[in-house]
Amino acid sequence: MLQEPQTIRYYQKLTDAMVDLWNRGHRYDEIRLYLEGYLACLRHTNILEPYQIHRLEEDAFRFFHDPSNFELPLPQTETDYY
Repeated sequence: MLQEPQTIRYYQKLTDAMVDLWNRGHRYDEIRLYLEGYLACLRHTNILEPYQIHRLEEDAFRFFHDPSNFELPLPQTETDYY
């Protein structure tokens, strides 16, 4: 579980971007490449400590492997109340 505010912000940006990519028609292989590239950039820039990046990676891959995060919401039908 992520606890550092900066790590949480990166996690939120990453997961939002993955869902956005999915909604724009990209598939799992492309999103996985994006995820791996994002993590590689974090490692390269030394913005976060290695243990923070490792925790972020675990949570991001857990998010990625949960298919419910990439389901399109079903439209809700309006009901008439009389």
